[in-house]
Amino acid sequence: MSQPVAGALRFTKMHGAGNDFVLIDCRAGCVIDAALVRAMADRHRGVGCDQLITIETAHSNAAVAGYRIWNSDGSSAQQCGNGARCVAAWLRRERSDLPRHFVLDSPAGAVAVETLDNGNYALHMGRPEFSPARIPLRVDAEAASYTINVAGETVRFGAVSMGNPHALIEMDALDDASVQRLGAALQARPEFPDGVNVGFVQLRSRTAIALRVYERGVGETLACGSGACAAVAILVRAGRVDRRVRVSLAGGDLDIEWPDDAAPVRMAGPTAFVFEGVW
Repeated sequence: MSQPVAGALRFTKMHGAGNDFVLIDCRAGCVIDAALVRAMADRHRGVGCDQLITIETAHSNAAVAGYRIWNSDGSSAQQCGNGARCVAAWLRRERSDLPRHFVLDSPAGAVAVETLDNGNYALHMGRPEFSPARIPLRVDAEAASYTINVAGETVRFGAVSMGNPHALIEMDALDDASVQRLGAALQARPEFPDGVNVGFVQLRSRTAIALRVYERGVGETLACGSGACAAVAILVRAGRVDRRVRVSLAGGDLDIEWPDDAAPVRMAGPTAFVFEGVW
């Protein structure tokens, strides 16, 4: 469907809870580089998106397809839950014979997909990794939370990998969160050698939280699927929330479940097609 034609690239614009993407089918071959990503992601001179995602040929026998992720600044990413749901919806539109349950190959490993109703999909996002070496986070020892000086103030945060690194800061009110300032400053800290996605969370109850996320290579987005999973995993481990949580982001709600410590985190949420185009 979306593949190179006469020197052009066909693409699909989609979003998942407001987190928006340009999808390009590269299974027949196409060349994507950082300059192209930055040009297409530009919201004034290009298409505009948080991430560009290419649909790739599966590299494992279990998967129906694979995908790769580029942030809007041209850097690569390992995982994107909202984007993976959009890939699932794109593939189902192309192939009506897809089973209700199928697998995608992501840069962070296999992702199990479950087709729900009304354009919603659920993903198994893998098990949270709290080991500092796996995040990666440069600290002396693993802890439930960490404290460092960020932008002139002492900040306490939890940290986890969901295939990509996440830090989480709890706030009394998200309206007061200095998302841009603290998010950018924490990303630049040497303790995070690969950068970090920074979440700002407000607890509403044991089953509901509000979340804002400042993503690496993007800035603040309307939603972040892996960030929602990371927030719930960190808060569950701290005993602050139950194992099934509704996460409210600026672009919409995601339902996150972490059944037990040995299980993968399950994320469910919406997808939407916006338009088709040629670049």
